[in-house]
Amino acid sequence: MNCAPAAALAAGLWLVSTAAVGAAPPVIAVVIDDLGNSFADGKRVAALPGPVACAILPHTQHARQIADLAYANKKEVLLHLPMQAEGDLPQSPGTVTLDMTEQEIKDTVAAAIAAVPHVVGVNNHEGSLITRHPGDMAWIMQALHQAGPLFYLDSFTDADSVAYQVAREQGVPAARRNVFLDDVATDEAVREQWRRLLALARKHGFALAIGHPKGVTLRVLEDVLSRLDEEKVVLVPVGRIVELQAAYPMAWPASNSAPSAADAHLRNRS
Repeated sequence: MNCAPAAALAAGLWLVSTAAVGAAPPVIAVVIDDLGNSFADGKRVAALPGPVACAILPHTQHARQIADLAYANKKEVLLHLPMQAEGDLPQSPGTVTLDMTEQEIKDTVAAAIAAVPHVVGVNNHEGSLITRHPGDMAWIMQALHQAGPLFYLDSFTDADSVAYQVAREQGVPAARRNVFLDDVATDEAVREQWRRLLALARKHGFALAIGHPKGVTLRVLEDVLSRLDEEKVVLVPVGRIVELQAAYPMAWPASNSAPSAADAHLRNRS
């Protein structure tokens, strides 16, 4: 696949300048993933300052309660759709897997959307395997079309992900993650990733980060979000980043959305 240079892929960057976006202040969006299993975590995330998006796993004990609370607090609700990863990682309920048929994938996605109220967009939970496969991702995007006007956020868990470009090819508004805040769960590491997020926003005009409901992550966000005005950077909903990435898209080749022969072989084993 003739993609952008590997270094740019790994960084999750796009080639636009702040000048291209205009004279407005730089903007950032923040998504907190993996919500649904702990109501306490969901309540704390919903109380964060500003429009921090809440990405909720389907079919979890507190998914509906947290979605209702986030919506009441004027935060975007995302479906954090489980997708098969490489290796033998445990699979969450409602995981999209490579051995599913087209209809099974679409039914799985529809059931996951129905399990989380107030959903405005979808991002992937794990998915380092599925997001490499254009055919499977095309079926997922078609399911999003059927469910209504939803955007897709590529969590970009793998440098070979085709999710962003397939979404665009399928007419689904899309964005891609730039920074993971808490791969290293220490105060200084999270703050360093926060500084990186702000630097990317200042350089390119906008940037998006994903974090998780870890104690250290939430403590840092409670601190830095309360002082964001000092940074001259604006926190916006993910939907705004989707609009900006549509106006200033990354350059990608066509992805060939037909399932590969390898896809078909794997499905025939089931």
